[in-house]
Amino acid sequence: MGFSYLDHEADVGIRAEGNSVEEAFCEGAKAAFNVMVELKQVEPEKKIDIHCESKSLDLLFIEWLNELLSLADMNSMLFSEFRIDKIKNERNKYIIDGSALGEKIDPKKHRLKTEVKAATYSGLKYEVKGKKHYVQCVLDL
Repeated sequence: MGFSYLDHEADVGIRAEGNSVEEAFCEGAKAAFNVMVELKQVEPEKKIDIHCESKSLDLLFIEWLNELLSLADMNSMLFSEFRIDKIKNERNKYIIDGSALGEKIDPKKHRLKTEVKAATYSGLKYEVKGKKHYVQCVLDL
Protein backbone atom coordinates (compact mmCIF):
# COMPACT_ATOMS: atom_id res chain seq x y z
CA MET A 1 0.00 0.00 0.00
CA GLY A 2 2.50 2.61 1.04
CA PHE A 3 4.25 4.68 3.61
CA SER A 4 4.79 8.34 4.47
CA TYR A 5 6.93 10.44 6.75
CA LEU A 6 5.70 12.50 9.69
CA ASP A 7 7.08 15.82 10.90
CA HIS A 8 9.38 15.49 13.90
CA GLU A 9 11.89 17.92 15.42
CA ALA A 10 15.09 15.84 15.45
CA ASP A 11 14.23 12.37 14.23
CA VAL A 12 11.80 11.05 11.61
CA GLY A 13 8.32 9.68 12.04
CA ILE A 14 7.00 6.96 9.78
CA ARG A 15 3.42 5.93 9.03
CA ALA A 16 2.61 2.86 6.97
CA GLU A 17 -0.60 1.34 5.73
CA GLY A 18 -1.70 -1.96 4.30
CA ASN A 19 -4.68 -4.15 3.57
CA SER A 20 -3.50 -6.38 6.44
CA VAL A 21 -1.41 -5.88 9.55
CA GLU A 22 1.35 -7.92 7.88
CA GLU A 23 1.36 -5.63 4.85
CA ALA A 24 1.42 -2.52 7.07
CA PHE A 25 4.42 -3.90 9.00
CA CYS A 26 6.27 -4.60 5.75
CA GLU A 27 5.55 -1.10 4.45
CA GLY A 28 6.83 0.29 7.77
CA ALA A 29 10.06 -1.63 7.28
CA LYS A 30 10.38 -0.16 3.77
CA ALA A 31 9.89 3.31 5.23
CA ALA A 32 12.64 2.73 7.81
CA PHE A 33 15.17 1.38 5.32
CA ASN A 34 14.29 4.06 2.75
CA VAL A 35 15.52 6.61 5.31
CA MET A 36 18.94 4.92 5.06
CA VAL A 37 19.20 4.16 1.34
CA GLU A 38 17.28 4.42 -1.91
CA LEU A 39 15.43 1.08 -1.87
CA LYS A 40 15.64 0.70 -5.66
CA GLN A 41 19.43 0.44 -5.34
CA VAL A 42 19.25 -2.63 -3.07
CA GLU A 43 18.97 -6.01 -4.78
CA PRO A 44 17.10 -8.79 -2.92
CA GLU A 45 20.05 -11.20 -3.23
CA LYS A 46 20.17 -12.71 0.25
CA LYS A 47 17.32 -13.74 2.53
CA ILE A 48 17.54 -13.36 6.32
CA ASP A 49 14.88 -15.01 8.49
CA ILE A 50 13.28 -12.88 11.20
CA HIS A 51 11.56 -14.00 14.40
CA CYS A 52 10.20 -11.65 17.03
CA GLU A 53 7.39 -11.54 19.54
CA SER A 54 5.63 -9.13 21.86
CA LYS A 55 2.52 -8.80 24.01
CA SER A 56 0.70 -6.38 21.67
CA LEU A 57 0.63 -5.52 17.97
CA ASP A 58 1.93 -1.98 18.44
CA LEU A 59 4.89 -3.21 20.51
CA LEU A 60 5.48 -5.97 17.96
CA PHE A 61 5.93 -3.31 15.27
CA ILE A 62 8.83 -1.82 17.27
CA GLU A 63 10.33 -5.28 17.87
CA TRP A 64 10.05 -6.05 14.13
CA LEU A 65 11.79 -2.85 13.06
CA ASN A 66 14.53 -3.10 15.69
CA GLU A 67 15.21 -6.75 14.83
CA LEU A 68 15.54 -5.78 11.15
CA LEU A 69 17.90 -2.91 12.00
CA SER A 70 19.97 -5.15 14.26
CA LEU A 71 20.29 -7.95 11.69
CA ALA A 72 21.16 -5.48 8.95
CA ASP A 73 23.91 -4.03 11.14
CA MET A 74 25.28 -7.42 12.24
CA ASN A 75 25.40 -8.66 8.63
CA SER A 76 26.57 -5.35 7.06
CA MET A 77 23.47 -5.44 4.86
CA LEU A 78 20.69 -3.28 3.56
CA PHE A 79 17.19 -4.69 3.06
CA SER A 80 14.69 -3.72 0.38
CA GLU A 81 12.01 -6.41 0.54
CA PHE A 82 10.15 -7.74 3.56
CA ARG A 83 7.84 -10.70 3.97
CA ILE A 84 5.48 -11.80 6.72
CA ASP A 85 3.11 -14.62 5.94
CA LYS A 86 1.05 -14.34 9.10
CA ILE A 87 1.31 -12.67 12.48
CA LYS A 88 0.20 -15.27 15.01
CA ASN A 89 -1.38 -14.75 18.41
CA GLU A 90 -0.37 -17.63 20.67
CA ARG A 91 -0.32 -17.86 24.46
CA ASN A 92 -1.05 -14.15 24.96
CA LYS A 93 1.73 -12.95 22.65
CA TYR A 94 2.00 -11.93 19.02
CA ILE A 95 4.64 -13.67 16.91
CA ILE A 96 6.23 -12.80 13.58
CA ASP A 97 8.12 -15.31 11.50
CA GLY A 98 9.15 -13.47 8.39
CA SER A 99 12.11 -12.53 6.26
CA ALA A 100 14.04 -9.64 4.81
CA LEU A 101 15.85 -9.64 1.49
CA GLY A 102 18.77 -7.46 0.58
CA GLU A 103 22.48 -7.34 -0.06
CA LYS A 104 25.80 -6.40 1.52
CA ILE A 105 26.45 -2.67 1.80
CA ASP A 106 28.48 -1.41 -1.15
CA PRO A 107 29.34 2.31 -0.90
CA LYS A 108 30.11 2.35 -4.63
CA LYS A 109 26.61 1.12 -5.45
CA HIS A 110 24.43 2.38 -2.59
CA ARG A 111 23.94 6.07 -1.96
CA LEU A 112 23.76 5.92 1.82
CA LYS A 113 21.57 8.54 3.46
CA THR A 114 20.94 8.72 7.22
CA GLU A 115 21.64 5.95 9.72
CA VAL A 116 18.62 4.76 11.68
CA LYS A 117 19.68 3.76 15.20
CA ALA A 118 16.36 2.37 16.41
CA ALA A 119 12.59 2.45 16.25
CA THR A 120 11.21 4.15 19.36
CA TYR A 121 7.96 4.07 21.32
CA SER A 122 7.46 7.76 20.61
CA GLY A 123 4.33 8.30 18.53
CA LEU A 124 3.71 4.55 18.46
CA LYS A 125 0.29 3.64 17.12
CA TYR A 126 -1.49 0.70 15.51
CA GLU A 127 -5.02 1.23 14.26
CA VAL A 128 -7.56 -0.12 11.83
CA LYS A 129 -9.74 2.32 9.90
CA GLY A 130 -12.24 0.73 7.61
CA LYS A 131 -10.36 -2.10 5.96
CA LYS A 132 -6.91 -0.49 6.26
CA HIS A 133 -4.29 -1.19 8.92
CA TYR A 134 -1.95 1.62 9.99
CA VAL A 135 1.26 1.60 12.05
CA GLN A 136 3.46 4.49 13.02
CA CYS A 137 6.41 5.38 15.22
CA VAL A 138 9.44 7.67 15.40
CA LEU A 139 12.84 6.48 14.25
CA ASP A 140 15.90 7.56 16.24
CA LEU A 141 18.53 8.86 13.82
